[in-house]
Parts: sequence; structure tokens; C-alpha cells
Amino acid sequence: MLCWLAATPTALWAAIRLLGLDRGPLVQALAFTPYVAGVSVLVLALTLALRRWWPAALAALAAIALLGAVAPRALASAQPAAGGPTVRLLTANLLAGSGDARTLVELVRRHEVDVLVVQEFTPDAQAALNQLGLVGLLPHRQLNPEIGTPGSGLYSRWPLTEVGLRRNLEGWGFTQAYATVTVPGGPPVRVESAHPSAPYALDQVDAWRTDLTAQPPATPDGGLRILAGDFNATLDHSPLRALLRTGYVDAADATGRGLTGTWGPYDGDLIPPVTIDHVLVDRRIAVRSVRVLTLPNSDHRPVLATITLPTP
Repeated sequence: MLCWLAATPTALWAAIRLLGLDRGPLVQALAFTPYVAGVSVLVLALTLALRRWWPAALAALAAIALLGAVAPRALASAQPAAGGPTVRLLTANLLAGSGDARTLVELVRRHEVDVLVVQEFTPDAQAALNQLGLVGLLPHRQLNPEIGTPGSGLYSRWPLTEVGLRRNLEGWGFTQAYATVTVPGGPPVRVESAHPSAPYALDQVDAWRTDLTAQPPATPDGGLRILAGDFNATLDHSPLRALLRTGYVDAADATGRGLTGTWGPYDGDLIPPVTIDHVLVDRRIAVRSVRVLTLPNSDHRPVLATITLPTP
């Protein structure tokens, strides 16, 4: 009975994950699938040690399914033969503007960031970043600072065209600044600061799903697109996987850094780290490296992606 009680939950979790049944409270739970994958191995070991073969068979199926979904994120994948210029892109959630502005500017300077996208961008945050010299480093910008959490911004080393702002109409009404970046020697690329609603409560799950479904799909037969920001979703959530299938690649997943946490305990909450901040790039773009950095006074960690664009 102990073996069945141990094996059945992991098997159900695997079925829910593989079938994309993330509904209601399961949405929040599925964010922790990598941890359950680890537990599934322990359950399998327990059933084998006790020689309970039928529970062991169920535990083995669950472990294979969960590890098959999660383990590839720790392995780098082959990249396209892109021969264009290199771009360093940084995304950071500022936690209603409280993220340390001095640290953010220092990250931009130290890592020679070319494009910065920010979420939860406030007027005070804009003023602080201006005072610390961010505009001198990244002079081209499309900004929408708002009090609280809806604000969004995009800073660039290079000129911007086709600038705009999109407001998610559900949940918190987060905004998403976007622009086409003119990269010297490379093709133009549309960059958007993504910030769908968070499924923080059961009555917000529908808004979360609507906002994720409304994210702009990749255009594999058209111009290059990059979505970067706080997606409030992991690679175990079906709406994000559906977005990837339109022609995006998750940069961290592509470089074997897909299990590095970006949100959770960083402001003191007793929550295991989960990966909800992403840089999604067009499949024609080669991802060279991804680093998860630190931003004091924010509950998120910035993500720095170094990418190579295809030859124009």
C-alpha cells in the first residue's frame, strides 16, 4: 500500500503534464514539475528496493515521462548556423520599480548589453535609471512607466522603429513595450517585453491563459521576433509550449540552463525557485549563452542572453 501511495501521485502528475491538463490549482502546482521529477526517481528506488513490481512499473513510467520532459533543459542543443552580428539582451522584472537601479545599470555596463527590456517599470525607476546614466549606454527607448506593476520598457543601443505598446486586457493589465531594433550589419528584429498576467489565485487562471495565448507568435516565414520577460509560466505549462511551437526557442533551454530558477525566494518568500523569466527567440537565431544574474530588491532574477542573428 505504501508503494502504491507513493507511485500513484507521480504517475498522475506525469499524465497531467504530458496531456497539458493545467487547469485551476494545477497551474501553480505544475511550475514545480522539475522537483517532482526528482521525487519520482526516489519513488522508483523505493518500490524497487521493496520489490513491489507493479508499483515499480508505474513509478518507472512516471519517472521516464517526467525526466523526459525536464532533463533536456539541462542539455545544450545544436544551434543554427547564424553568421550575423551578436546581440546581448537582458530582461529584468523590477518588482513595482523597487529593483536596485544602480545594480541594473552596472549589469548593463559590465555585460555590454545591447537591448534591455524591463517589466513592472515605474516613473521612479525611470528617473533613477536616467540619473545613473542608463540613457547614455542605451540611448534609444520605448518606455511606458506606470505606478505599480503594469509598466514596461525597452532600451536599445541601436535605433528603434515601429515602436508601440500592447496592454494585456485581462488580469493585472500588464503592458508590453515593443519595437523593431535596427542592428548594424544584421536583419531588423522585433523585440517585445513580455508580461502576461500571473495565475496567483484561482480566479486569475483564465486571465493568465488568455494573456499567454495572446502573445505574438513567431513568424518563421517573415521577420525575426524576440519575446523576453516575465511570462509567469514555465516550460511545463501548455500555453507557453504552444507559443514555442509557433517557431520560438527558449534561450535557456537551448543552452542547457533551462532549470535555473528565476523567481521564488529572492525577496524572502519560502518558495523553491522556478523558471518563469524567459528569452524566446526565432528558431533562425543562434543562442550562444544564457546567464541568470542577481538584482537586489526584486523577487526575480535578470536573464542575460547572448545571441547571433542570421545573415541578412
